[in-house]
This record gives sequence, structure tokens and C-alpha cells, in this order.
Amino acid sequence: MFFDGYGYHGTSFEQTYRCYPASFIEKPQLETGDKIIMPPSALDRLASLHIDYPMLFELRNAAAERVSHCGVLEFIAEEGMIYMPYWMMENMLLQEGDFVRVKNVTLPKGTYVKLQPHTKDFLDISNPKAILETTLRNFSCLTTGDSIMVAYNNRKYYIDIIETKPSNAISIIETDCEVDFAPPLDYKEPEKPVQHVPPNKASDQVEEAPAETEPKFNPFTGAARRLDGKPLKNPPAPASSSGSKDKQPDVANGKALPSTGSSSQTTARQSLGKLVFGSNVNRTPKDAQKEAPKDTKKQEESEKKDEPKFQPFTGKKYSLRG
Repeated sequence: MFFDGYGYHGTSFEQTYRCYPASFIEKPQLETGDKIIMPPSALDRLASLHIDYPMLFELRNAAAERVSHCGVLEFIAEEGMIYMPYWMMENMLLQEGDFVRVKNVTLPKGTYVKLQPHTKDFLDISNPKAILETTLRNFSCLTTGDSIMVAYNNRKYYIDIIETKPSNAISIIETDCEVDFAPPLDYKEPEKPVQHVPPNKASDQVEEAPAETEPKFNPFTGAARRLDGKPLKNPPAPASSSGSKDKQPDVANGKALPSTGSSSQTTARQSLGKLVFGSNVNRTPKDAQKEAPKDTKKQEESEKKDEPKFQPFTGKKYSLRG
């Protein structure tokens, strides 16, 4: 059965129209929502059908295989034509004058929707949640895969509908719907700080090498002096920095050291860089005399004979009378 010759048939409304953007008529409010303007004949047919309110429609572009959903604002368009928001035409890949199939549908009330802004500038708004709630009041339904437009402060922000529950198309009229946000499309994660790389072991060895070449402290390297002020007959040779570790002066307090065997033991102990107690130097004169050779004793006796003896009271005498 046909209705007024416009091709309406059956118990549901389904018709093909040519679509045009809202800029063709003086209805700028169309761009802030998802509602279209249909001809009066569509209202007559919808009134004769027992359909659910609010009126919701499925828009289908068969050429591009795109599907979306919308509501209706007014029935004042010319016959065979509809006017729709331009952002909706972009979603469906429609041009001016293209054919679009319109069919009435019933959508469940939405419980969950996930949104993703195109740019992170939308998050810079002082209160994006309030702006989004105000904008969605002009919408009747949401479809997964669509990109809605939010106008604020003379700027247009596009937001993708990533997910809707309980179905791919939901009604958001008089319903409590949970809203979740995904990171914006142009969002980049902050770069991780570069970790400090420890230097190589080879560089550590190069840095430690100069420290080893520094001269070390050599104890007991001073010159020997007599208490009576007389010069030494056999002054000790100055100890070099290289030989100070392995050698010690052979003369101490004007006397020769004991046997060479004990000196080798002493140098062996001193080469370890430690002070050795109980060496041959600290032994009693009796032990030293037992180990000392006879030639050393004769040399010491000859040195004692050559030394002048101390003679007291050898100064000049003076008279108290003058």
C-alpha cells in the first residue's frame, strides 16, 4: 500500500532522499547536534504508524557502506530532500545531492560510552566534562565509529566514538550513561630520562695509573750526626727513593751493623713496608759480638785508639788578683 504517492509502504518508515548540508537553510543550530530536517510528507507517514518516541532514524550510504543514526528536528524540508549537519555528511562520505536511505529504528538506552578526542587541546579546556555534557544534550543517539563535533569558544573539536554499550548504537535521551576518555590521537608519552652510563673499566685503569707513579713516603732517610760535634769518618750514603724500601743505612750511631745474614733478614722484612721489631740492631752487645766477625772487632778497637780521649780541666787558669 502506498501513501499519497510518495512511495511509503509497509508498517515501517523507509525512504531515500537527496541530502544537503545545513548551510543551505538558515538553521545553524543543526551543526551542534545530530538532528536532521525532513519533508512534511515524512511526518504524515510517521504519524500513521505506531512508532516509539523519540523518533530515531538509521542513515545508510550504500555506495560507501557507511551507517549512522540520528534524530529529527523539524519537518520543513522540500519534498525528496533532507538537511543534515555537515560533520555527519563527512562521517558517511556524502556529497551535496547524494542519495541516502532513511529508516526509522528503535535504539536501547546507553549505559557506557568511550570517547577519544582528536587533539589534546580539548583536554586543555577549563572544564571539558561540563562542555561535553552541554553538547550531548543536543544529541539523540551515538554510533560506534562516528566522529562528533563539539563547538566551544569559536573552535571545533572532533571526538571519536570508540565504544558504546549495550549495542553499537545507543540512545542517550533521559539516561544515565557512564563516559570514559581514551588518550587523544596526537598524544605522545613523555620520553624516559637517559640513564647515566658508568665509565669503562679501561678508563678507570687509565685514571689510576698516574696515582701509582707518585712518590711514596720513605721513613728514616735523614743524615746521621754525632752528639760531640765531630765529623763522621764513614758518612752513610744517601738513601734513594727506589732503594729505601729494600735497603737501610749500614751505619747507625757511628757503628757498623752486625753480620750480613741478619741484614738480609732485616731487608726482607722491611721490604713488606712494615716496621720490624726484634731485629739484629736491637739485640744485646753479647749477641752482636758472637755474630760479628773478628775483622770487625779489630777495626772497632783501632778506631777507639785513634780517637782523642776527653781530658778534663785543660783550660787556662786565671788569678783573682788580676
